[in-house]
Amino acid sequence: MAAAAAATFLPHTPTPRRRLAVAVHSPTRRRLSLVFSGPPDGALSVAAAEEKADAGEEAAAAVSAPRGGGGGGKERRRVVRKAWEKLVRWSRSWRRRNRSDVVETTRKVVVLGGGSFGTAMAAQVAAKKADLEVSMLLRDDLVCRSINHSHINWLPENITATTSASDALAGADFCFHAVPFSSSFLEGISTHVDPKLPFISLSKGLELNTLRTMSQIIPQALGNPRQPYGGGIQGQKVGSCCSAAVGLTEFEDKHIKNVLAIAAGIVEGMHLGNNCMAALVAQGCSEIRWLATKMGAKPTTLSGLSGSGDIMLTCFVNLSRNRNVGLRLGSGEKLDEIMNSMNQVAEGVSTAGAVIALAQKYHVKMPVLTAVARIIDNELTPKKAVMELMNLPQVEEV
Repeated sequence: MAAAAAATFLPHTPTPRRRLAVAVHSPTRRRLSLVFSGPPDGALSVAAAEEKADAGEEAAAAVSAPRGGGGGGKERRRVVRKAWEKLVRWSRSWRRRNRSDVVETTRKVVVLGGGSFGTAMAAQVAAKKADLEVSMLLRDDLVCRSINHSHINWLPENITATTSASDALAGADFCFHAVPFSSSFLEGISTHVDPKLPFISLSKGLELNTLRTMSQIIPQALGNPRQPYGGGIQGQKVGSCCSAAVGLTEFEDKHIKNVLAIAAGIVEGMHLGNNCMAALVAQGCSEIRWLATKMGAKPTTLSGLSGSGDIMLTCFVNLSRNRNVGLRLGSGEKLDEIMNSMNQVAEGVSTAGAVIALAQKYHVKMPVLTAVARIIDNELTPKKAVMELMNLPQVEEV
């Protein structure tokens, strides 16, 4: 139910073809996934089935058309145009066929937390239906009054804010968890949480002293191991009305990709070039996959939007806090100076050591991410780390 709610409330962009799964001999754990990989067999609409009938004919025409200009080029453009039109029709048909009645039957959604991501999600959900009640549970009474009286940041009118857990959670159909790691917070509101209330986690990372993820923390803190849960949502700029994509999976690799983003920033800061950057990120992705599959994740999840897509965004976008930390480290700044100058949290700094502890637990070697942890601990310089990594033996991919 949590997965269905996430798919309904948040915008998505389906992909019209399947992804290839990689055979990995490791135990797998059930996961919730909204990384779109096309409809199941037999799920094509009648219109799509009819369109398949002439696909062979068009393909043959495209192949047999003469190369160069003239009629051949015109025929190829026609084939491309028709392929695009089919794609658009398929997308619309898929959305109509898979539209859930979750929005219609939902009366109230609660968002725990009022940070930038929680606020953006509250606005996104509230915009889905004018009479949907969206309640934000906050700690600051002044912020609550600002939201309720003036709807700061152009928030929809159907959003309200409160500091009362009982008021926020009463009658809720779904709960979005958007607060940092805090078992004590969840324990404090547990008496007001319906045992059947589905939780959708927007939080990510590892609890440093226990190495627990949110999928473990939330049910345990609420005292209900059977609490409905979906976690590891990734969405970018949903609050600014941009299209967003959602990945929902039981394996939360977000804490690991933050460490890799620091490594990518270091390479950028040292001006090592695009080839070095590509090699490093590719190696880092392999290390994440090695650990993830040992922990029970499916490789197809990691190759999709909530895996590779999230990694690329964090490693290459200038807005990435973790990448910027690495950029400044690679430029020669000291970590203490960097952290003191930031007003936001770069999660990779605090979780790098925990990630390596997790790798040790599952007997996985992670050279790139271990080097980052050593740099953060001030036991290795970026230049020395790069030299050591370049001297690692070439091994066959697994």
